[in-house]
Amino acid sequence: MAESRSPLMQVEAALARLLDGVSALPAEDVPVTQAHGRVLAAPLTARLTQPPFDASAMDGYAVRATEARAAGARLQVIGEAAAGRGYSGQLEAGAAVRIFTGAPMPRGADAVVIQEDTAREGTQVTITQATFAGENVRPTGNDFRAGAVLFPAGRRLNARDLMLAASSGHGAVSVVHRPKVAILATGDELVPPGATPGLDQIVSSIPTCLSGMVASAGGEARLLGIARDTLADLDAKIATADDADILVTIGGASVGDHDLVQQALTARGMALAFWRIAMRPGKPLMHGKLGGQHVLGLPGNPVSATLCAQIFLLPLIRALQGAPAILPPAMGILAEPLEANGPRQHYMRGRIVHAGPPAQVVALPRQDSSLVGVLAEADCLIVVPPHAPALPAGAEVALLGLEG
Repeated sequence: MAESRSPLMQVEAALARLLDGVSALPAEDVPVTQAHGRVLAAPLTARLTQPPFDASAMDGYAVRATEARAAGARLQVIGEAAAGRGYSGQLEAGAAVRIFTGAPMPRGADAVVIQEDTAREGTQVTITQATFAGENVRPTGNDFRAGAVLFPAGRRLNARDLMLAASSGHGAVSVVHRPKVAILATGDELVPPGATPGLDQIVSSIPTCLSGMVASAGGEARLLGIARDTLADLDAKIATADDADILVTIGGASVGDHDLVQQALTARGMALAFWRIAMRPGKPLMHGKLGGQHVLGLPGNPVSATLCAQIFLLPLIRALQGAPAILPPAMGILAEPLEANGPRQHYMRGRIVHAGPPAQVVALPRQDSSLVGVLAEADCLIVVPPHAPALPAGAEVALLGLEG
């Protein structure tokens, strides 16, 4: 069957079509101890005030500031306040309370003299350094107050976010369900990792990479194994992914005699949205909808598949969680010149040679889409637009980080 010669779709147009109408999956409540990397389904509001009381920021003596404005003041120590065990009485004139970090301030006290600025004799303490109102005191609500919005919906929660959520009174948070991503490799030439390939076979390595990328974006990857080059086996494997939000196929999406994936999916009712993208590597990229399921058909070359997953699959996973889908590129400076580009947007494997700012980057010397070793060596992608002229060293270029 001859390959279609219809114009290639530009990357930006394909992304817009892929993400059009995509909305977040339903929400679920999960314990804060299990919410790392999850995306908030609703704004997170503080339930508590922190600190809940005026608290001492240092070990020392709680005093009335009017009595500690000059060195030499002598005060009577009438009690002690510690974290979790405050002083219940009222601080009257001429008195001080021994206080420790985190303890609530006694009523009537408005400053803490650090212990290094005092001299203690029995129940008498002498102030050796002037202290003023509010000094060494953490006021009520200095961190946050009940009712304050801590994070908006769509935020991916990191470890520090979860500490804030817990301290503000949340034992659980409302997050978006993780998108389920089914990954199916195809081809008679493939064997699973760890198996010994025959003379005409290779190891199926792409699903291993994709599963890590899916997890890094907040999805749940499920590997469906390897489908052989028959419509029957493809259909059987595809049927096992009915519960997935996204079905990713690898290889076989063209229209050659042995490229049967598109046929199998169309027979099951897939509506093809686009196929063949003006990007390099990764031209034979397919997207469609199978009922409510998103289908992405990735190329079979490992670099092409990985880059297509970064440019298309990861934004789709983020969008299904209600998070910002497209991450803006960084800008860098070429440390070496680049040749002029052709009609397809080129995602060149690059390496940052100086962190900057601005970062200085070089394109790795071999850009073939089958070279897994070169991809592992890269730490960024240099985005070269279609028909870009030759660029000299020092030219500014857009950079994408390699996710996963």
